[in-house]
Amino acid sequence: MLKETQESINYLSPFYNQARIGIILGTGLGALVNDMQIDYSISYADIPNFPVSTVESHQGKLLFGTLNQVPVVVMQGRFHYYEGYSMQQVTYPVRILYQLGIRTLFISNASGGLNPDFKVSDLMLITDHINLLPEHPLRGKNNEHWGPRFPDMSEPYDLKLISIAKNLAKELNISLQEGVYTAVQGPALETPAEYKYLRIIGGDTVGMSTVPENIVARHMGMRVFAISVITDLGVPGLIKKISLQDVLNAAAIAEPKLTRLIHEMVKRV
Repeated sequence: MLKETQESINYLSPFYNQARIGIILGTGLGALVNDMQIDYSISYADIPNFPVSTVESHQGKLLFGTLNQVPVVVMQGRFHYYEGYSMQQVTYPVRILYQLGIRTLFISNASGGLNPDFKVSDLMLITDHINLLPEHPLRGKNNEHWGPRFPDMSEPYDLKLISIAKNLAKELNISLQEGVYTAVQGPALETPAEYKYLRIIGGDTVGMSTVPENIVARHMGMRVFAISVITDLGVPGLIKKISLQDVLNAAAIAEPKLTRLIHEMVKRV
């Protein structure tokens, strides 16, 4: 793995802008890039050993530039286990971001709401997660260069960053929910019985990403902030058939709020 990551780093190093903040944009949440000053836009397909996005709503580009005059590196699209990648491949970009110098990671995703207090297009701060994915990203021989064999996960999402987000939301008059994100394999959406089960075990939202990136980032000591856009509801009596377009439409409604929040947060990290 070190050989592969070094090849990727050698390719990307000329574009690196001394950023300490990395941002992963999830399904339907790409408008943040419209606020960026983009210096370099690199297709994942051009980066040695990088996976390639197969989900149609993910652009599949690594962007180097500034947001609010703060240097950032942005992943415009991510990878999922359901695409057929291993967890090491899914989280490979996080390893690369760390090797480039990123120490704070912002993650966004689209997810289904399990909490009956949530509405479609709400934003939810992720305060914790439940990992139901079938493969762990740290499975296999541990590389002490990156982190310990048994990384502590008592604070998976940075409490200071969560506090900053809450204070900013008040200033910007943005309503924020908060809760536990549950990660499942996908790509099929959940049955009513599965939604009920996920709620019983403590989930407020359910999705197919974010947790692997979080685990690997925390393994390397990165600070992580993550936020979900509620794009559909898995609440009894409110469950209905949805399509990818429904998800994208719900995310589009929430996107201006999320963009504004992240836009301001990068200045205060």
